[in-house]
Amino acid sequence: MKPPRVFISYSHDSAEYKKWVLDFATTLRNRGVDAVLDQWDLRPGDDLPHFMETQLEAADYVVMVCSEKYVEKANAGEGGVGYEKMILTSSYLSKIDSSKVIPIIRQSGTDKRPTFLKSKLYINFSNDADLEYSLDDLLRVILNSPLYEKPPIGANPFKPLEGARPDRVSDGVKEVMKAVSKCYEGRAEKYVIFDCIVRSVSMHRLTLDQYLKNAVDQGLIKWYGSKSLIILQEGIDYLISHGIIDA
Repeated sequence: MKPPRVFISYSHDSAEYKKWVLDFATTLRNRGVDAVLDQWDLRPGDDLPHFMETQLEAADYVVMVCSEKYVEKANAGEGGVGYEKMILTSSYLSKIDSSKVIPIIRQSGTDKRPTFLKSKLYINFSNDADLEYSLDDLLRVILNSPLYEKPPIGANPFKPLEGARPDRVSDGVKEVMKAVSKCYEGRAEKYVIFDCIVRSVSMHRLTLDQYLKNAVDQGLIKWYGSKSLIILQEGIDYLISHGIIDA
């Protein structure tokens, strides 16, 4: 599988902060993510606007490391000079598909985000003691490996009391037993011919086969050879209790 490409956007707050971002990006690469960072991929003489546009468009995700200074610069909008400002200018950020932007917080006691990220859930990387947990949350999103998968919806356990379709199992078995009772009339033998049952119902042959099986499984009837059926005592009781025949 092709590693997901992630562009890391941040502000150059200090040398120490840049080192933290470098370590963060290195960890992502060590764990299966194609992290793109200016400290590796941008050299003196490179075209800054071109680098920004191409990397933002090519990325599967954009991780925005939100320090206090990052938020201030992002909210300041267009204008200004310097690479840090360019990285955060709204003219570039507006081109990013919002669904692939992941804000992470690296601040001291706050969770400030740029205005355009206010509604987005974020991952907090501010507490060094919890970095592994935060990193796990981030990687599960980037690598599409959720901790919990949404289960499928089960079948509706309830059926309406009114307006029910007449081909439910209980109704289908009843129709079959009516046909069995009808085919018994006027016969001296203790069995009924299967063809008589087929002619006595209006349901599809495959549906009939299924309801016959249901009736056999319920102990109402049983096969007598391959072309005849015998009604059992349980079946006679069924016919009486359902008003199909008189007691």
